[in-house]
Amino acid sequence: MSIRTALRATSALVLCAIATTASAQDTTITIATVNNGDMIRMQGYTDTFTAQTGINVEWVTLEENVLRQRVTTDITTNGGQFDIMTIGMYETPIWGANGWLVPLNDLSAEYDVDDILPAMRNGLSHDGTLYAAPFYGESSMVMYRTDLMEAAGLEMPTAPTWQFIREAAAAMDDPADDINGICLRGKAGWGEGGAFITVTGNSFGARWFDEEWNAQFDQPEWAEAVNFYVNLMNDYGPQGYATNGFNENLSLFQQGKCGMWIDATVAASFVTNADSTVAEHVGFALAPNAEGVEKRANWLWAWALAIPAGTQQEGAAKQFIEWATSKDYIELVAANEGWANVPPGARTSLYETPEYQAVPFAQMTLDSINAADPNNPTVDPVPYVGIQFVAIPEFAGMATEVSQEFSAAYAGQQTVEEALAKAQAIATETMEAAGYR
Repeated sequence: MSIRTALRATSALVLCAIATTASAQDTTITIATVNNGDMIRMQGYTDTFTAQTGINVEWVTLEENVLRQRVTTDITTNGGQFDIMTIGMYETPIWGANGWLVPLNDLSAEYDVDDILPAMRNGLSHDGTLYAAPFYGESSMVMYRTDLMEAAGLEMPTAPTWQFIREAAAAMDDPADDINGICLRGKAGWGEGGAFITVTGNSFGARWFDEEWNAQFDQPEWAEAVNFYVNLMNDYGPQGYATNGFNENLSLFQQGKCGMWIDATVAASFVTNADSTVAEHVGFALAPNAEGVEKRANWLWAWALAIPAGTQQEGAAKQFIEWATSKDYIELVAANEGWANVPPGARTSLYETPEYQAVPFAQMTLDSINAADPNNPTVDPVPYVGIQFVAIPEFAGMATEVSQEFSAAYAGQQTVEEALAKAQAIATETMEAAGYR
């Protein structure tokens, strides 16, 4: 090759690189996400992604119920507002089957799809195709104040019953010092208080439907579960618990106002970090079950990143998803904020990392995730998949209505019996209208 030819080739490569960089810098992706702590943390590292790729990122950060409404409306109307959506195990298989999501079947070898925990990979796939990548995965577990438990003369079992939870809540409840024995979700919304009361129902032997899709809210197991919950919270819970969701209870626990909190395992890093006034006094246990019932009140979930079909920025969106859900991102957070603060529950390799194995809640999180079985979520057989949800398109609307009735009962606006009767009617009417019965 002559010097002149070489110079021409070099110039062409430089011009191509400049054009590529300019093109990337002109690219902006819009991401809808939930206002949970790990997502807020991710936004703080966006400049790193932009510096590496030249792709700009705009965030639309929403409260959980609002997020679900916005992304569902956008995907079903082909609105095109977002290039990436934060969704979960309920939406992903249904939307993937409908052709509403871009398949993630061509991620790079370096990304290592096989490293994603099987429970997360399976829950975010349809017919073996991955349609969303987990940013973090979770189950639910008991978080409790070890100092208050010790002062009460009690010892938390690794696998407690609801009956023990009530005993401990009574012993730790201290209104004079603004300490509630227990803090639990009551907020309306199928993924907020609705999720919690569903897994509580599972742990008392209840189920949404029998094998013929008959609603089951008129059965004694539901009455036992909801009455137990209401009595527990009225006796030892915070004022206004009917409007408390994940973030509200997280704040209460961090402020030292809860003896116990049963919620998402992902909360463990936040109740033990510098923002928590009780960080040095937090223990963990499996979610409870009622005595004589084999199912525990633990769910299975992943907040995951998916690309709506029709986006004009598919390539850039895939680049972001690979970055945000990668091993490298985990190591980036670990280097800056410590291993306890990395996104949990998504990758097998994380739980094989010695530094992470030393984190006090790591093993309990993994045990809780592995104990969750979405194919067998209840004591008696059911025709559906899902633990804190029923994996059918009609569930979100129906369960949101049901959760509103339960929240009204928690607030004292109606009786538990009235709420259950209305839940039975809502579920029955929905299934009949949809042709399940």
